[in-house]
Amino acid sequence: MSKVKLRSKAISGGRQTLYLDYYPPIPNPETGKLTRREFLGMYTYDKPKTTADKEYNKLTLELAEGIKAKRQVEVNNKRYGFLAKTQLGITLLEYYTEQIERRVGSNNGNWQSSLYYLEKFFDADTKLSELTVNLCNEYKNYLLSAPSQRSPKKKLSQNSAVSYFNKLKATLKQAFKDGILQNDINARIEAIPTGETHTNFLTQEELDSLYDTDCELSDIKQAAIFSALTGLRFSDIEKLLWSEVQYSSKEGYYIQFRQQKTQGVEVLPISDQAAELLGERGEPTAKVFSTLIYSASNNKVLKDWVKAAGITKHITFHCFRHTYATLQLSLGTDIFTVSKLLGHRALKTTMTYAKVIDKTKREAAGRIKLKANKEEGI
Repeated sequence: MSKVKLRSKAISGGRQTLYLDYYPPIPNPETGKLTRREFLGMYTYDKPKTTADKEYNKLTLELAEGIKAKRQVEVNNKRYGFLAKTQLGITLLEYYTEQIERRVGSNNGNWQSSLYYLEKFFDADTKLSELTVNLCNEYKNYLLSAPSQRSPKKKLSQNSAVSYFNKLKATLKQAFKDGILQNDINARIEAIPTGETHTNFLTQEELDSLYDTDCELSDIKQAAIFSALTGLRFSDIEKLLWSEVQYSSKEGYYIQFRQQKTQGVEVLPISDQAAELLGERGEPTAKVFSTLIYSASNNKVLKDWVKAAGITKHITFHCFRHTYATLQLSLGTDIFTVSKLLGHRALKTTMTYAKVIDKTKREAAGRIKLKANKEEGI
């Protein structure tokens, strides 16, 4: 038998939205889909400042508790008709927040970032059932001209707008599947075209130069070079455990780990040189890069190290992953293998690097030039 609990979730404006949690999940009588949540469309203040606010919180919670008691009786008698009625009252922000909860890893962070713009554009009480194609397209135009949250003087980048608008489209698609939306609005909305991106990478000579240059923090240098030799992201290197670095007499060194970004389990072969770079093996549960953290000060150390090596490009830690992919392709590794080594789920993600290689080939083609002797012909 399902138990009903009253829960709350933080939303904008220093408020908490109230919802009922059903466990085990109960079926919607119209769609047959199981659900755990019923948002009540009721809010309380996180920090009530006035007597009126405190009284409002008290009365709202009492009302919510009354609904909870009523729902428990209905669930006990397997009467789930209330779900069909309440679906129309679900707000966009409530449902969007629920979608964020389902995401893990850095994908969750991207969803969280998109919520900032959603809350800026849509009213808190805008219901999913009230959304139209025109309203969604207005949100699209807003994203294309909105200021960046991090740098208000700059406009939100094209690809960030693409990503954030796709989050809304994914939400609408799921709402249609859940039977909350009667029409598939998502199918009638055009996505924002992806803009061309430029990501710096190191040439083999530049990578060698960095390797020969001292760095203020050994962990930064060690981790960066390791990324260039393996293609691992900073997030995966930071959490790497010694138990995940393994060796087989037949296969050599490899890393068996779960990607932080995609949560996919990967087995990544690494070179002997990459393995030697790690130094003496520690305890199985210990981190390989025990003092490595992402911080502004460490980013400055990285910047100073790159400058000391005589490299004028703007290099971030993620550029070492790009370096790995670009060098692999330039040295003849086929794009399918590179895609697998990077842990990409779709080949089109890896194709970005192929475009870079085409460009470098074109630049290389023009580097050999003859000094023509005007007095001699060919």
